[in-house]
Amino acid sequence: MISTRARAEAIALAIEIQPDALLIDEKQGRSFARRAGIPVRGVLGVLIRAKAMGELTSVRNEIQALRNRAGFFVAPSLEAEVLRTVGE
Repeated sequence: MISTRARAEAIALAIEIQPDALLIDEKQGRSFARRAGIPVRGVLGVLIRAKAMGELTSVRNEIQALRNRAGFFVAPSLEAEVLRTVGE
């Protein structure tokens, strides 16, 4: 889990450098970043985009790999929605 300090530093840096998007999944951090005018993207958004660009063959497999390697959690309803979006 990301610390409050690390989240604040990431958001502060994003405010300074104005990236296209800040990669952040944590709900409170995403909310704060949006209020600061920073576009956000989460891991699932990156996976959806990668599949659309032909860089991935299976979002389902990538989610499972993230679970196995990094303890990634996604609510079952959100996972189902993502998989429907990408045709899996």
